[in-house]
Amino acid sequence: MRQLPILALALSGVVSAQPARVDSAIAKFMAASHAPGIAVAAVVHGNPAWAKGYGMADLENAAPVTAHTLFRLGSVSKPITATEAMVLWERGKLDLDAPMQRYCPSFPEKPWPITTRELLGHLGGIRHYKSGPDDLEGANTKHFTDGIAGGIAFFASDTLIAQPGTKFNYSTMGYTLVGCAIASAAGASYLDAVRENVFVPAGMAETQADDRLAIIRHRTRFYHRDSTGQVQNADFLDASYKVPGGGWLSSATDLAKFESALFHDRLMRRSTRTLMWTEQRTTRDSVTGYGLGWGVGDSACVHCVGHSGGQQGTSTFVVLDPDRETGVVVLVNMDNVDLRELARSLLKNLGLSVP
Repeated sequence: MRQLPILALALSGVVSAQPARVDSAIAKFMAASHAPGIAVAAVVHGNPAWAKGYGMADLENAAPVTAHTLFRLGSVSKPITATEAMVLWERGKLDLDAPMQRYCPSFPEKPWPITTRELLGHLGGIRHYKSGPDDLEGANTKHFTDGIAGGIAFFASDTLIAQPGTKFNYSTMGYTLVGCAIASAAGASYLDAVRENVFVPAGMAETQADDRLAIIRHRTRFYHRDSTGQVQNADFLDASYKVPGGGWLSSATDLAKFESALFHDRLMRRSTRTLMWTEQRTTRDSVTGYGLGWGVGDSACVHCVGHSGGQQGTSTFVVLDPDRETGVVVLVNMDNVDLRELARSLLKNLGLSVP
């Protein structure tokens, strides 16, 4: 288990004074959850301050987790996609309120127009997963070379679950449409657009799509705990059809850089970030608890924003406190693990929590 060097800044005393307490909190969590491996990172005063891996990335081969181990992000992919969309909006390339057909003409018109803003806020009326055997989330076997087109084709003919804007309905499928809009507005593939506008300026050299066919160094194995408590390999997953909403791989180190880039306005203007982190409301003025790609409000702090993620073999959580420019990243290589209390504990033990 390897700890990254602490940055030689005024914040170093905050972090270095707490490692035993943090290690203890992680050890207790791992014992209770049976999580094989965990990677965590902290951002203090806007800067990546600390990152560390615990446990095993590969139980069969006794490979340890490090701060650079790549985990499936699950729905923590959504803030990445939303950030790219907001960058394009800020540059005048993406109209958040234009009908989706302006950017994705192959998507059939529905009884009401659907906009990128609505999709980012889960107000677009697009369904989430199905549970039937014909659904990709049930089969998990088909690989798409063009994941955007393939993913959209899967739900394009479905009836909307509600008139856009009227109801909050969490939808990973809707983010595939956002990926289509991004590609069209950027004049590049979705993957290339995100790399150029988010990963490169943030210094996120390790983050990449979860391609099951590729040989990806430092990618963890993925685990599940069955009803008897036995830890086993997780179910198969090919995430190529849903990269914008749930198909990226990243490390604790890279996600800390992502948080830092947002704090330091390296990706977008502060006013754009504020818009992204503003809670959306339905047309009936109901609160949603969600901004544009980010959950808004958390018991960990007064004005926290963040996101959780979970899918086969992974549980993830990122939380940021914009007022104090602090944040925590927690990545676990096992599914169905609730990380909220652990993240709050880390904030407290690192001296980052709100009094």
